Order: sequence, then C-alpha cells, then structure tokens
Amino acid sequence: MIQTAFRTSLPLYLIFVATFGIAQTSSASGPTVTAHARALHDSAIVVDTHADTPQRFLDRGFDIGNSDPNDKGQISLDKIRAGNLGAEFFSIWVGPEGNEGHFAQRAFDLIDSVYAQQANHADRMMMAFSVADIERAHKQKKLATLMGIEGGHAIEDDLHLLRDFYRLGVRYMTLTWSNTNNWADSSGDITKDNVQHHNGLTDLGKQVVREMNRLGMMVDISHVADKTFWDAIEVTKAPVIASHSSARALDTHPRNMTDEMLKAVAKNNGVVMVNFYSGFLDENYHKAADAQAKGRDAATAQYVAQQKAEGKSPQYIDSEQIQAEWLARIPRPPFSVLIDHIDHIAKVAGVDHVGLGSDFDGVSGALPEGMNSAADLPKITQALLDRGYKDDAIRKILGGNLLRVMKDVERVSREMQVAAVSSQSSK
Repeated sequence: MIQTAFRTSLPLYLIFVATFGIAQTSSASGPTVTAHARALHDSAIVVDTHADTPQRFLDRGFDIGNSDPNDKGQISLDKIRAGNLGAEFFSIWVGPEGNEGHFAQRAFDLIDSVYAQQANHADRMMMAFSVADIERAHKQKKLATLMGIEGGHAIEDDLHLLRDFYRLGVRYMTLTWSNTNNWADSSGDITKDNVQHHNGLTDLGKQVVREMNRLGMMVDISHVADKTFWDAIEVTKAPVIASHSSARALDTHPRNMTDEMLKAVAKNNGVVMVNFYSGFLDENYHKAADAQAKGRDAATAQYVAQQKAEGKSPQYIDSEQIQAEWLARIPRPPFSVLIDHIDHIAKVAGVDHVGLGSDFDGVSGALPEGMNSAADLPKITQALLDRGYKDDAIRKILGGNLLRVMKDVERVSREMQVAAVSSQSSK
C-alpha cells in the first residue's frame, strides 16, 4: 500500500486483455508474449510479495472468485490463473489514521478476510506458511495464499502480538509503513519536524527484528527510513526482503533503495522485490504526482470529513475513486520502466537478489502501460528474454529468489530455537 495510488477506469479491451492474457502488439500494451516466453513463465513458481486486496475483501465484500470482466481490481482468481501467479502475499495493512487504539484488531479482521476467501475457494487456494507449502500448492495447481503485515504499528509495541500474528500465518512484517511508529523511523515522514524520530531503530525495534528472526518471520525493509534500513541490516541474523521497493538510481523517491543499499541486501543474501507503482519507477511520473499532491490530498480530506460528519468511519479505501481520478490525469509511463528497475537491481545486486512485489490493488491505475493486472505477469518474462536474460535467471526473478530467502529465514529460525533450548538445558 502506497500513500497515493488507487484504481482507475480501464477501456473494455484492456479489461479483456487483463482477464484472458491475450497479447497485443501496440506499444501501449507491453511486449507480445511468445510461445517460448509463455512456456517458461508457466514452468516457474511465480511469487508476488505484495497485494492490498484484503481491504477489498473486508471493506467491499469483494469475492476473489469474481469473474466480472468489468471489475477494475488487479487480483482475482481468473487473473491469477491467466498470469500463472503461484504464490501471493496478501498485505495486512492498517491505516494509522482512523484505526487509533485498535490497530491489532483491524489487522486480525483483515487476516480473517483472507482465511474466509481461501475457505470459500479451497479448490483453487491453499493457505501457505512455508516454502514446502508453496511447493505443495504449486503441485496441486492452487494459489499459495500467504500474508505479510505492512507497518509495525500493527503489533502495538507488543512482542506477544507479534508472536500471535506469526501463529496466524503472517510470514513477513514491514517494519514501518509511511508513518514512523514508536520503535522505527519511516521514509514517509522522516523530513517532518512534528514527528518524533528515533535515529533508526530503538532498542525495542532491535528486539522486534531479533524476535522475527527467531520466529521465522521475514524482516521487510520497504518503507523504512535509510537509518532504519542500516540498523536492521546490522541486527538481523537472517536475510531481509524489500517486499515492494524499486531502485533510487532510476527514480529518486525516498521509498526506493540506493545502490549502496542494494549491495548491502546482496551481502545479506536478501532480495528486493520491485514495486510496479509508476511513481516509484518513473521520475517524471513521480514529480507529476508530487505536484498534484496538495490538491489531491485536499480533495481526499474533504471527502473524509464529509463521511465523518455523516456519522461514518471511512477507511483508506473509501477515498479510492478520488485518488484514481487525480492520478488518471498523469500519463502512464511505458512498460519498459518496470523492466529497467529489475535490470538495474540485477546488475547492481546480482540476479539472485531481485524479484516481484507488485503492490496490486494498492496502486490501481497508476501502473505502467501494459501492466493492468496479475494476468499481465507473463509480459515480464517476455521483456526479460528480450533483454537477453537466460531461462534460469528469469525463474529466479519470478519467484526462485524469494523462495531461497524464505528457506534461509526458516533455517535461521530453527537454529536459533535449537540454540535457545540447548542454552536452557545447560543451565
């Protein structure tokens, strides 16, 4: 979930393309997918580490099995099948405004909505908690359904809640969202003088990272301030992930990662999952979105105030259409900008340290041309082939790298727990 990104209307022919995965030859649709690219894509376990669809589940009653071709969302079971998406980490994102005093309760409700979707579509979805589960779901031709908490404020400064979330299936946590919490600084407000910052991670923040290592929960450094990133790298005993971040060398947005950070993630044996949001991929789009931010935010605030005056409790998703209308005024960048970021990270950090973190249903119409839903994922495979990437490298980018990191996190967890037991027994 980003601060300014929601769905916009799609022409009917693009909805048809998104739903059924039919390649087009126009420049606005991305590369035409060849038979070899399609076969290669279908041979991989494709992993996406970030989709904000749970808000649609909980607040809109959306059914992931919905086959309506007019639905403007980017995730559905039909679109997943068309794009051969094998594993999705659904984002458990709690808006820091409007949920004060009950962050954890909101997170629990979102988690419950994911379980409900899986239960309603057990023939096509399987809850997954490990790499072995993802591989099992792949063999059964089901979507491996996972979850990640986006924003450490959801644990309400309580390690007991962190452990509860792990028991419920959460397998990564983004240390911050765009808001600094009580133990970690965020890139989203690091320049604001009215926010109390900590110069990275506090002692509690470091405890959180260590406990995540012990549990086997991946440490996600997307959204965090630069100093928080470096503190996390220093503290963690397991590889980290950036669940949905791109390269700052190509787009200067502070949400993106510098080349120095990319190299540090490589040294840590972690992985950076590229975000598909145009504002993180294209500098011109980024600047245009910043230029309209004041008016866009004012329109959103007016709508929220009106909803509250009517006695309603609006969630972030309720301002979706307003955000979409503003962002639709900015021309979408070409499909190639997404591949540029994958290519840059592969060159700087190495091909073993890059993957896909779409931010589907959190960015909506603000995606590059030709990327309209999960159905368009095979175009990434084609574009990488066009740039000379070999089949094995592409399989790593599509999901193999994330699976490797997750295995390492699981291994570190086992080792830490064994060491703790040995230490106790020797006393």
